[in-house]
Amino acid sequence: MLLVIAILLLLFWVGGLAFHIAGGLIHILIVVAVILFIIHFVRGRGV
Repeated sequence: MLLVIAILLLLFWVGGLAFHIAGGLIHILIVVAVILFIIHFVRGRGV
């Protein structure tokens, strides 16, 4: 579940960069996505 959310956030971030949506706030998405990836891999796939 976290991995899906992280992937969606990454896609929104790329879309925001491509279309210049939301200015600097779009970079918050990449930070959140990276944190979710880290949490996902630290917990492991089974949890």
